[in-house]
Amino acid sequence: MDLYEKIVNRTEKIAVIGLGYVGLPLAVAFAKKAAVIGFDINVKKIELIKSGIDPTKEIGDEAVKQSTVEFTSDEAKLRASKFHIVAVPTPINIDKMPDLASINGVSAIIGRNLTKGSIVVFESTVYPGVTEDICVPILEKESGLKCGVDFKIGYSPERINPGDKVHKLENVIKIVSGMDAESLDEIARIYELIIEKGVHKASSIKVAEAAKVVENSQRDINIAFMNELAMVFDRMGIHTKEVIEAMNTKWNALKFYPGLVGGHCIGVDPYYFIFEAERLGYHSQIILSGRKINDGMGKFVADVIIKKLALANKVIKKAKVVIFGITFKENISDIRNSRVVDIVLSLREYGIEPIVVDSEANHEEIKHEYGLDLASIDEVKDVDCIVLAVAHDFVKKMSVEDFDTLFGNFDNSEKVIIDVKSVLNKSLIERKGYSYWSL
Repeated sequence: MDLYEKIVNRTEKIAVIGLGYVGLPLAVAFAKKAAVIGFDINVKKIELIKSGIDPTKEIGDEAVKQSTVEFTSDEAKLRASKFHIVAVPTPINIDKMPDLASINGVSAIIGRNLTKGSIVVFESTVYPGVTEDICVPILEKESGLKCGVDFKIGYSPERINPGDKVHKLENVIKIVSGMDAESLDEIARIYELIIEKGVHKASSIKVAEAAKVVENSQRDINIAFMNELAMVFDRMGIHTKEVIEAMNTKWNALKFYPGLVGGHCIGVDPYYFIFEAERLGYHSQIILSGRKINDGMGKFVADVIIKKLALANKVIKKAKVVIFGITFKENISDIRNSRVVDIVLSLREYGIEPIVVDSEANHEEIKHEYGLDLASIDEVKDVDCIVLAVAHDFVKKMSVEDFDTLFGNFDNSEKVIIDVKSVLNKSLIERKGYSYWSL
């Protein structure tokens, strides 16, 4: 009986290591087909999940409560598993270099608890070569076992899009790879238990690693192109959204929009590719240029805010600015690599301490990560400028009249609205005489 059959029969277990936006949905999905251990070193997170709360808001509290996953922070429990899936974050350092601390740490944890006949599959985003050249030596050292003889490895890049209720785990094709034909077949069959759309078998682990960083780098470059156009159109006095709507009438238009590019994938993955390319002697041109453009959008928006405040005859240092949204995208609580923070930091350079409102973000996480105190909308009044930075549903549901109640008692021409995501009806806002700008 092979490992797949043992897992289906629940005589062997699957372990998912790292219970964030990727790992938790993965563990819960597999638990419908197999016996699953959900491991995370964060004891508070495990306690929260055990109490029936989904800290990611990806699958909901009810799904967590009903799940049969054995949630634990005790690494010794991993010894009961033969199929390990690694889903820990791989961020970048302040100098934009890959930070492999988490994946190195989890490799050591798995290694200490690895048994013969196991398969370890990494889902964390890495540059080509990390799984085989960095993770395997750690696994071998800690376990005393030999890769290819006592255990095998594979790589299957995560493709979860946080907050996306359409492109979910089960209906997005999963790329899988293994160190040899046997491990590839085993890994593919196990993932096919939960992936309704099926799997794509990559020819090697490096190909699968590369596919992940490239698909996000491609999106990053396309958004950077639209951001560059938006900055030029701003100087031309042309509304970018109207240009895109016209362009999108063609069948092969790519339908990308300008915006603040943050998060744990698009704003990070290109740097992994750039790092490895430069290590091999190639200096990235297109990808690095795209990153520079997207990393600079927060400052660009902040400069527009200052310009609009000045034109509205506001004293810059005394201007009251409220920013709606701090998460990296709409309708999620994920604040990792949020580029809205760049707007806050840039405004501080002008002596402005903006008020930040976000009903989706976790107050404690925001305070810990960025040192910001979130305000409730009830506390907002007499502002000079409203910045719609993230298109949360609660922002979209607000009317022009709702926003107007937040301004001070002065003429509409002195009320500044900065609509980063083009949420509002431009014609309506301008007819009412507001000082309006959108990216």
